[in-house]
Amino acid sequence: MKFAILVYETEQDFAEREHTMPAYYAYSQALAAAGVVAGGAALHPSHTATTLRLQNGQRHVQDGPYADTKEQLGGLFIIDVADLDAALDWASRCPAASRCAVEVRPLLPMNQG
Repeated sequence: MKFAILVYETEQDFAEREHTMPAYYAYSQALAAAGVVAGGAALHPSHTATTLRLQNGQRHVQDGPYADTKEQLGGLFIIDVADLDAALDWASRCPAASRCAVEVRPLLPMNQG
């Protein structure tokens, strides 16, 4: 079963990424060595985001993130494991888990019709 491990970070975490990236590289390597990694990416800070909404068929584009919060989505890992317990075990090893929120969410399969 595939799960997304969504990593939330503060602005300070983004500013200090040069210090935390070695831990993320090690985590990524552990996922790969275990054969559970199915994808993922680190994201640029939320101020680089562009938010799009369609209203009455018209595009409304806004610079910046969808929501202004203390923590923002900083990256994600896609893993393929047996169940939620295994996904939570991997999420607990994520470097952000001791500082910020790490959300685990199952992926819906893409309709292949």
